[in-house]
Amino acid sequence: MSTSAIIMMLIAMAVLWGGLAVAIWNINRYQGEEPESVHRDL
Repeated sequence: MSTSAIIMMLIAMAVLWGGLAVAIWNINRYQGEEPESVHRDL
């Protein structure tokens, strides 16, 4: 692989794994209570 391909692969991996880490952090950060009834207009 060329150097530019390796750099692009590392950037893509950082974006994907970073997004996963931020999503997990955001889920764990939310400690609110779930509402008992949810009214949705679909």
